[in-house]
Amino acid sequence: MVASEEHYKGFEQGPIRPPSEAKSLLIRVTRNCPWNRCTFCPLYKNSKFSIRDVKHVKRDIETIAKFIERLNEIKEENDKITPHQIREEFNSLDPKDVYAFETAYHWFINGMNSIFLQDSNSLVVKPENLVEILGYIKEKFPRVKRITSYARSSTVVRISEDNLAEIANAGLNRIHIGMESGADVVLKNVKKGATKQTHVEAGTMVKIAGIELSEYIMPGLGGKKFSKIHALESAGAISKINPDFIRLRPLAIPHQIPLYNDYIGGKFLKCTDLMMVKELKMFIKNLQGISSMLQSDHILNLFADLEGKFPEDKQKMLNILNSFLQLRPKQRGLYQVGRRLGIFSTLKDLENPYLLSQVKNYYDKFKLNRKNINELTDSLMQRFI
Repeated sequence: MVASEEHYKGFEQGPIRPPSEAKSLLIRVTRNCPWNRCTFCPLYKNSKFSIRDVKHVKRDIETIAKFIERLNEIKEENDKITPHQIREEFNSLDPKDVYAFETAYHWFINGMNSIFLQDSNSLVVKPENLVEILGYIKEKFPRVKRITSYARSSTVVRISEDNLAEIANAGLNRIHIGMESGADVVLKNVKKGATKQTHVEAGTMVKIAGIELSEYIMPGLGGKKFSKIHALESAGAISKINPDFIRLRPLAIPHQIPLYNDYIGGKFLKCTDLMMVKELKMFIKNLQGISSMLQSDHILNLFADLEGKFPEDKQKMLNILNSFLQLRPKQRGLYQVGRRLGIFSTLKDLENPYLLSQVKNYYDKFKLNRKNINELTDSLMQRFI
């Protein structure tokens, strides 16, 4: 674990946040990933991990608070903020403060309700330091309703129950954990650095601490060989945890990830969309005794409307998957292409003549068929990674 540099270099933000945190203020607590070995992940691979000095994080918070105060002054003086006034503010800033002001303005116009702590695993920070940061956030932004972070299961299980409770009491009220799979063989193959038991233990600890929990599942991560065990064991782990949210992130294989070499070398056999739909059906069907909300809040998901609350919406979600499986091969192919092009969102879009004509033109132009469609849709998915 690497300490931060000696000198403060100004306001920072990391490269990612969950889609559900699009309106959140991003506060960088760590840089990059302390594990950084997952074969399916394209992020941080040539980046050094470090923990930022608490004083530096607090200076970032102070900077945003200062600009929020200024934006409130402008609003009170004029009853609203115009683009002209924002341009004037930009022109008056020191260039090194422009990005921080943009960040503050984005948060301001989005309601200032939530904050996300970056980067990939903020809970690796010493509990007393994280509590100090959370306390300072609450001091500067007392009206914030939600403070959120990514965390690794292997990190959570090393935190004492008392410390986790202190972190919750200090204001952290949602944690995002990338389970990816509940199957030990899959987790080992992709070098996740956790087991099914670790995931279950960590998720249970988060829930006991009174913190909302989002667990991420990656359809297709087991490949063709382990698709069934991936679905069943993931369902088993989720059923034991009963997280608040289950978020789906289908596997894509860009060139820059370690798994790509196994893929092109034939060692990893990627699931087709059709296989992933069957895998998802098995996963959802075997979720038992939970009250979680399943969400498909990422463009890589084949169905934007594959969402709902358990148990009441379970059959509705299965019906979506069954409807796709019952389509004729040509219709399935049209939907795959339409979704990967960003034209379709749900199966109902197949009934829209205008949208369907756009997809058919593309389908015919590239002479798509059952033999080449998966290669084409795989390449289209690269645009969203």
